[in-house]
Amino acid sequence: MRAVQVHRFGGPEELVVGEVPDPTAGAGQVVVEVAVAGMTFVETQIRCGTDPWHEPPTLPYVPGGLVAGRVDAVGPGVDPVWLGRRVLASTGETGGFAERAVAAVSELFPAPDGLGLPEAVALHSDGSTARGLAEHARIRPGEWVLVEAAAGGVGSLLVQLARAAGARVIGAAGGARKLDAVRELGADAAVDYRAPDWTDEVRALTGGTGADVVFDGVGGDIGRAAFGTTARGGRFSVHGAASGTATAIEPEDARRADVEVIGIEQLFGFGPHLTRWAREIMAEAAAGRVRPLIGQTFPLERAADAHAAIENRTALGKTLLLV
Repeated sequence: MRAVQVHRFGGPEELVVGEVPDPTAGAGQVVVEVAVAGMTFVETQIRCGTDPWHEPPTLPYVPGGLVAGRVDAVGPGVDPVWLGRRVLASTGETGGFAERAVAAVSELFPAPDGLGLPEAVALHSDGSTARGLAEHARIRPGEWVLVEAAAGGVGSLLVQLARAAGARVIGAAGGARKLDAVRELGADAAVDYRAPDWTDEVRALTGGTGADVVFDGVGGDIGRAAFGTTARGGRFSVHGAASGTATAIEPEDARRADVEVIGIEQLFGFGPHLTRWAREIMAEAAAGRVRPLIGQTFPLERAADAHAAIENRTALGKTLLLV
């Protein structure tokens, strides 16, 4: 079968398509005929060898931790009722960029009726994360919510969830194309965080008080600047480090600003709730109340281009491989 492999850590060009043996299902496992493979920013850092959160995979490896397709084979001990079913499957941290992938039956998530596989993949991880972040931040009607990277996979869903909670939303992103997308998602305002005065614009939009809730998925200078726009008594929620470093706020700084900091460590406690959150967000999507922003798709042989689009910030919303 065809699969994308990384033989050495480095740039997107290290993603090379080749032939590898077909996988077989072991005890408690299934083989999924892959139709869609998801990808994340973290996976680009793993490929570079710079990700601080995960143990580097053994080379060569096949990237991709989430796929969708039909169950093609089941291993010993697996109920054959799974055969032919449309599923999403977690493959761990590797194995997804391929025509067929192995997953534990415990890691299967039935794809909801009325929802396409690309949409289901876009919602499974990003949607459950966004749902968890919104729940932890306790968004209330009438509050001002600032969402960084608002045209990204998680950010675009946070915009919609905050609006659904009755909040007024400011989406921060880079460039006119992304700002237009943020407005189309329902944000009350969109600001370009590449502009030197973008934080002044946030304060002006909120009447000088700042945002009651800030979702920080960028970190670095942008994350630190966004913390300064948080209203007194507000919540500053950290969930990403697209800049390369997560925002760390000293407790004394948080006390002085009267801001509750919900740090990136919140993600470590999401595990037990992800299935519930994924089910909830997919139900919302199937009912037409939220939609994933799938900005671009690539065939398997262009996996390098897909990673490059994510890294150079030209990608809009979620990026997917169609196999």
